[in-house]
Amino acid sequence: MATTEERLRKLVHDNLDVEQSGETLDLTLNFAAAGVPSAQVVAFAKLVADEFGITVGPDDFAGFNNVGDLVAHINANAA
Repeated sequence: MATTEERLRKLVHDNLDVEQSGETLDLTLNFAAAGVPSAQVVAFAKLVADEFGITVGPDDFAGFNNVGDLVAHINANAA
């Protein structure tokens, strides 16, 4: 089974226009700093919630400093 980071990397790659290098997800990536529009963040939050079976909304995303925080949230709350 794929790790949280692998699954999240695929979601980022398939749904957001951000630079990723190699096969790993940059855990320091900040969506706002990367220029991801808020409408995309809202849609992405829904995708993450659906993929991992958790509740995570746009306001939650505002509290994450980077993707590493999101990974930690997923790992702590995933079913």
